[in-house]
Amino acid sequence: MKKRIITVAPTGAWPTKENNPNVPMTPEEIANDVYECYQAGAAVAHLHMRDENGKGTMRKELFAETVKLIREKCDIVINLTTSGDLEATDETRQAHLKMIKPEIASYDCGSMNWMHNSLFINHPKFLETLAVTMKANNVKPEIEIFDAGMLYNALYYNKKGFLENNMHFQFVLGAAGGSAATVENLVYLKGLLPEKSTWSALGIGKGHIPILLAAIALGGHVRVGMEDNVMYSENELAKSNAQFVTRAANLIKESGYEVATPDEAREILGLKRS
Repeated sequence: MKKRIITVAPTGAWPTKENNPNVPMTPEEIANDVYECYQAGAAVAHLHMRDENGKGTMRKELFAETVKLIREKCDIVINLTTSGDLEATDETRQAHLKMIKPEIASYDCGSMNWMHNSLFINHPKFLETLAVTMKANNVKPEIEIFDAGMLYNALYYNKKGFLENNMHFQFVLGAAGGSAATVENLVYLKGLLPEKSTWSALGIGKGHIPILLAAIALGGHVRVGMEDNVMYSENELAKSNAQFVTRAANLIKESGYEVATPDEAREILGLKRS
């Protein structure tokens, strides 16, 4: 496949203005940032919301406002998180999907120790309910894989009919409590994928560049942005999320591939417009 999809994750739930003053926080900031990333080559925007204190929140009204502002600017694929607030309930983690019906949303396929100081809980009953909600609202799961056990969970839910075939996986490497961001781990996880699935990868922090380069070379898609890394290079803060997207786009082109447009991403991922 010649096309490579660039997903931008501009905000996340944790980086603050103190970490990097260029992290977008408000709906207006996020929408303007996503538009710049779209212009630089991003086909998908993976969105988290922040409350008035800058903390991660699952308030559906903030998701709706941000998506509306983005839609006024461009037709980038909208990918909404279903996590990012450790205090959220099973219902608030999916209420925005029912309201907005994005084309794709995250599906964190297992529980883990988070940052060695808290728990990231994705109970089996929640994962079953979330899969049903996504199917009912034509939302494709982006199956987030932090370690190999989560991939095997996905295969189980596929076998049971909760996840449909032609799954899309996002390898999240380098999170404290998950698999390290090494090329060896990426190659291992890729080898576990079922046929006809698509995949993307990211490396958190210092693992960003090795995983970016390896994913392009191995036939995968890529995710970049300040959710995963506020540094553009050692001792250099990122000026914008578009700076990350521009670098990824240049690397894809220099490697002999093409940067996918939003509509090409929809075709590759088999997305259903609501």
